[in-house]
Amino acid sequence: MSGIEPSTVAACYARAVLSATTKGADEPGAWNSPMDRLGFTEMRGLWETVIGTEGADPHTGLLVGDRIRPGSLHVLGHVVLTCASLADAADAAARYHPLVSQAGTVTLHRGDDRTRIRYRPTVDPGTMHPQQVEAILTGMVRAARWVAGDDWAPRSVSFTHPRAGSAEPYTRVLGCPVTFDAPENAITVGNEDLDRRRAPCDPELGALHRAYADRLLHELSKAVSIGERVRQWLEHAPLDGTGPADPGRELNLSARTLRRALQEEGTSWRALLDAARHARARRLLETTDLPLDRIAPLVGLSGATALVRAFTRWEGITPGTYRGRHAGATR
Repeated sequence: MSGIEPSTVAACYARAVLSATTKGADEPGAWNSPMDRLGFTEMRGLWETVIGTEGADPHTGLLVGDRIRPGSLHVLGHVVLTCASLADAADAAARYHPLVSQAGTVTLHRGDDRTRIRYRPTVDPGTMHPQQVEAILTGMVRAARWVAGDDWAPRSVSFTHPRAGSAEPYTRVLGCPVTFDAPENAITVGNEDLDRRRAPCDPELGALHRAYADRLLHELSKAVSIGERVRQWLEHAPLDGTGPADPGRELNLSARTLRRALQEEGTSWRALLDAARHARARRLLETTDLPLDRIAPLVGLSGATALVRAFTRWEGITPGTYRGRHAGATR
């Protein structure tokens, strides 16, 4: 099964990535509605087009992030413009980032005198180009400057990937020390700076933007869950020797990330696999005359004995009894 896509990106952000580079000159404007979204795989392909395979500028992510404008961030950009402090803007980024992209999360970690604004991919980090991460963090710095002024800079920025290219553009664009091969992708801001009240804002307009953003966030959250997408994958997958890495490849998630996502949804890979085996065993017993030793491998079990044991646990009766009852009910 292919085409499973749990993570989407707002088309307005995709357009911003293209327009920030020369690659945007030939873009035909494939996304007509501000509500359009791209799957993460398509967004990754767009980045590969922007980056290129030869002579790629290692600072493309910085360029894209520094050219982000409010409309590029969906309604989140307009919420930020009405924030009275960087703390309000950071809270908005953490809450509404899924409207821009579901491929990562923004979280705040407040200490005694400083706060880390951390970005963590929800897709397999190996499928995300370093330029994508750099564009996201640089874009957050640029958005903070809409509130604090163009000369504002954080205390520091860190990336988990190694540096490519000269260090000078990072310091010049971000205006602070930048580290690589770090434990996390993060922007560090002093709490006093974060909490300082900024230029006059419009709280009533901000409330309208937030209400709209909350409605969109609710609609987005009703999209098919990771667990449901795994269930869909298992309906058609071979169940013998299947592990979480297999649907993970379709979902652009590592096995570890997939397990964590399922846990957050209140389920697990083991539970979904067990349910898929149960459903397939029932279907084969109802629709075929295959003997149990032929059905067992089709549901990922070692033999007829294992099938009898599992099916009795599922249904409270043996496969033979279940087949007999179903046959009698359909006569």
